[in-house]
Amino acid sequence: MDIASPDREILTWELNGQACRELAQRVADDGFVPDIILGIARGGLIPAGALAYALDCKLLISLNVEFYTGVGETLAEPVLLPSLLESSGLTDQTVLVVDDVADSGKTLALVNDYCQQQGRVAEVRNAVLYTKPHTVTVPDYCWRTTDKWINFPWSADGPVVDPAG
Repeated sequence: MDIASPDREILTWELNGQACRELAQRVADDGFVPDIILGIARGGLIPAGALAYALDCKLLISLNVEFYTGVGETLAEPVLLPSLLESSGLTDQTVLVVDDVADSGKTLALVNDYCQQQGRVAEVRNAVLYTKPHTVTVPDYCWRTTDKWINFPWSADGPVVDPAG
């Protein structure tokens, strides 16, 4: 499939900046003030950093989740990867979980459940750049909805190193 195909949503670096700013404004307009922004690695790290700056949230952490193995290819279920977040850090905190896309919604569900199981989390909300219409976890905040495959600027070109080593 051509990278500029009508079956693809193209997010440029410039548009990503605008998207993150607009997404942060939606969170702020809603009155939600996160104590912690939790970026889901890898796709959620760039939007999480941008939201942390825009929302003036100093505590930015990440959680590694593997789900996609290729274009349109996933594991049966998402898997949390080491190192796992220190659970005591979530006690009595408001957490904004940030990812690039809520596609199946399984990754957000896994991370939401993980946060809730770690103790007395005050509140967990989700923010994503894109939501797919069929997601099982509808995020609290979303920039756009699409049913297309999304080319993110940080992953569209693939690695510069040989994955075979």
